Amino acid sequence: MTACIFCKIVSNELHAKIVYRDEQVTAFRDIHPLAPVHILIIPNRHILSVNELTPEDEPLIGHLFTVARQLVKQEGIDKSGYRLIVNTGAHGGQTVFHLHLHLIGGQRMRHPMG
Repeated sequence: MTACIFCKIVSNELHAKIVYRDEQVTAFRDIHPLAPVHILIIPNRHILSVNELTPEDEPLIGHLFTVARQLVKQEGIDKSGYRLIVNTGAHGGQTVFHLHLHLIGGQRMRHPMG
């Protein structure tokens, strides 16, 4: 999708502070962080949202979480704790319609989430 900001980051058309990249996913720092660590982990292939996932996407989704695990160790928040969030749809808070996993940590998280 040429208009998708995350697709432009994957294709290097837009700059981002990339912290991880492989053939399946890209991870970069959020430009409006909610905590000291706020990284977005996205599939390199455009997937609109969780609603568009198919059974064939299960390995990719598992890989998103494996990358998240690697990044929490890299960021030094694996022991203190962190939050992983996927927003879906307008009421779910999704503002960029390219599936992405928020990795948030580095401080005590607050409740309630909604």
